[in-house]
Amino acid sequence: MIKTTTNLADSFWRAAAYCLHPRVMLLSLAPLLVAGLAAGLGMYFFWESAIDGVRATLESWSLIEIMLNWLDKVGLGGLRSALSPLIVLALGIPALLVLSLLLVALFMTPAMVRLVVQRRFMGLERKEGAGLVASVAWSLAHTVLALVLLVLSMPFWLIPPLVFFLPPLIWGWLGYRVFAFDVLAEHASRIERRRILSEQRLPLLGLGLITGFLGAAPAAIWAFGVMSLALAPFLILASVWLYTLVFAFSSLWFAHFCLNALHELRQERAEEVLDPLTPHAADRATAPQPVAEVLDLDLSSPTPPALPPVQP
Repeated sequence: MIKTTTNLADSFWRAAAYCLHPRVMLLSLAPLLVAGLAAGLGMYFFWESAIDGVRATLESWSLIEIMLNWLDKVGLGGLRSALSPLIVLALGIPALLVLSLLLVALFMTPAMVRLVVQRRFMGLERKEGAGLVASVAWSLAHTVLALVLLVLSMPFWLIPPLVFFLPPLIWGWLGYRVFAFDVLAEHASRIERRRILSEQRLPLLGLGLITGFLGAAPAAIWAFGVMSLALAPFLILASVWLYTLVFAFSSLWFAHFCLNALHELRQERAEEVLDPLTPHAADRATAPQPVAEVLDLDLSSPTPPALPPVQP
């Protein structure tokens, strides 16, 4: 437990330091440009129609209409016109967050993993446990599941304490599943990746929850309420930049922690091979061995091995 805590703390400050690396800062421009462009195009083509659709939906609900009429009577009619844009923003920010996470995982994580390996784990062997298609499929599947959980949890957002905890918990779980897989995909084998994700499940989940709450921090810039609508284009760009920065730091934190766990795992295996008195080696020595392994036969060869000549 102490060793795991030390590794988490060591990985934290290393990730923070790597965020200032020129290569990382340059890599962050790609997700920022793509997400910023997507947000701008979305606002240009769908902003007005989305507001009209939300307004029509609200007016069709009798209970909401009664509340809006009451706001008009008490002199708060301005909230009627601001309610629909605020709802559109509330629904659009999670989509922007997911887009930023996926862009960081796609554009930044592989390059940052290679940077960490070059500067810290130079001799780490690449075993290609998962390719690009597997990583993309893994990320998309968990993203869809996270969005489903987010939608199902929305009724609980009406309870004030839960609205501050449920979304970060879901984002943290998503970041843990996506980043932990991606940083191990290139260098760990499938067996090594599964073992690390199993043995380090609690530390990785805790790391994901911390980064999930960090990812929820950029939403604080929308706390201005109605005033934020006038600054929406600038605040959206600021949100994209903050999300990119937070997820880049999260990816680096996962990279340092998971690659260090992979390095230690391989060191333990090497020590077990060199030291025949270790418990694991003793277990393997007493375990029954396959006939082909005992006879040192290569069954993959199409021709049988040559037998030694019989001495007269």
